Amino acid sequence: MRTPLKALIALFAGAALCMTPQVAALPGAAAVPEYSTAEAGNPFVDGWYADPDIEIYDGKYWVFPTASKPYAEQTYLDAFSSTDLIHWTKHSNVLTTANVSWAKYAVWAPAPVQRGGKYYLYFAANDIQNNSQLGGIGVAVADRPEGPYKDALGKPLISQFHNGAQPIDQDVFIDDDGQAYMYYGGWHHANVVKLNPDMTSLGTFEDGSTYKEITPDNYTEGSYMFKRNGKYYLMWSEGGWTGPDYSVSYAMSDSSTGPFRKIDKVLAQDPAVAKGSGHNSVVNVPGTDIWYIVYHRRPLSETDGNHRQLAYDRMYFNPDGTIRRIAMQVKDNFADGNALGWKTYGGTWSAGDGRYRVGRSLGGKSLLDTDFADFTYDADVTVTSGRGDAGLMFRTTRPSVGLDSYSGYYAGISPSGKVVLGRADDSWTELGTARTSVKPGSAHRIRVTAVGPSIKVYVDDMTAPKISVSDGTYLSGANGVRVFDSAASFDNVSIGPCSTCR
Repeated sequence: MRTPLKALIALFAGAALCMTPQVAALPGAAAVPEYSTAEAGNPFVDGWYADPDIEIYDGKYWVFPTASKPYAEQTYLDAFSSTDLIHWTKHSNVLTTANVSWAKYAVWAPAPVQRGGKYYLYFAANDIQNNSQLGGIGVAVADRPEGPYKDALGKPLISQFHNGAQPIDQDVFIDDDGQAYMYYGGWHHANVVKLNPDMTSLGTFEDGSTYKEITPDNYTEGSYMFKRNGKYYLMWSEGGWTGPDYSVSYAMSDSSTGPFRKIDKVLAQDPAVAKGSGHNSVVNVPGTDIWYIVYHRRPLSETDGNHRQLAYDRMYFNPDGTIRRIAMQVKDNFADGNALGWKTYGGTWSAGDGRYRVGRSLGGKSLLDTDFADFTYDADVTVTSGRGDAGLMFRTTRPSVGLDSYSGYYAGISPSGKVVLGRADDSWTELGTARTSVKPGSAHRIRVTAVGPSIKVYVDDMTAPKISVSDGTYLSGANGVRVFDSAASFDNVSIGPCSTCR
């Protein structure tokens, strides 16, 4: 496990379990929530952030990210805390350059750890390019997880290039024997150093050296270490941080200092979900074998390199201890009371009480930044008032405010008992209709599957489609929800590859 994280099972008592697809029960303890992804939606917090590191302090999950802004504006660090990985509280300015005399800008990649009743936050600053510049990796300390953190040394802990490694992107790991290590490095080189018990000075290895190079194949930056079942896992980012090739790979070893030989790339861009996924951390739910990877990624439509968001997905292991490749999932049950990641075009939208609502309008729509071609798309749809219909948009492009102001498809249900599937391109073409029982004010499960030109629409009964057509006008695009002359609510949205479509 990461650092001295005790099995604080009490953190889950009273947690909001409304988004829980499964619940793992621990003997003699409260039920522990088990998620397949951030089921209340990724990004899980608002704002542009990157390089998240996660710890557990005093019964709470704490995420410390980089403020993803131009270097000159990266002068502070925020943090986010949660008891359930659903509802997050923002803690602003836990560390600022005002509390670090030598740090001026480019404060990056915070690494939190607790020891001896103190909370330490390691960070990189000033993006130094050579040994004559002031900057590198520093350490700040506080009496509380939320800070304020203050510089512990008045100078960087590591201020020079050793073994070719730029002093950035540090991670701190405390082994079972109490020895603390720091893994760090940029410019395609990685080092490990020992931290002394004071956590503010460096120790030496048995051969008398201080900096041990551990660079694995294709290493760029973003070291992260964790331990499971006696094995050490080194994770890192490779590729360019502004490019679509940014990704996460890992190695395993029997030793905390390696050797580390690359096993696989486990997290990469998904052209249907997000790009630039990388610079991760990992958390283990105490007392279980439930693991999550926490990372940043860039929405598909964003071109600004700093427009990065925080996300997490479930991480699974094979019987031999290797990590399965991670699929970025798209889900939102709105249990967190927000609709982060959704963009609206007309209508009045709000999230609350585990639902996403829209008032009555002619064509109000809300879309996720996805680009699925073949997929299965599920959601609960409730028509709450009006004479029209509500349902799912897919393979959508060119959205704007207006009745049929988009290119793509829409499948909806109305209280009159009608299921409709149509194609829009600033006008409406009906592709199919069917009859079914639709009760106003009650949720109905709608599923759309699409494989090439084959489109099928299911309502409640997932074994037999209500509508099945062939139309190849649009082959990929965004997914969303829409109303036509009605008010509605939506819940339990899930979109994924069409691996089992018939």
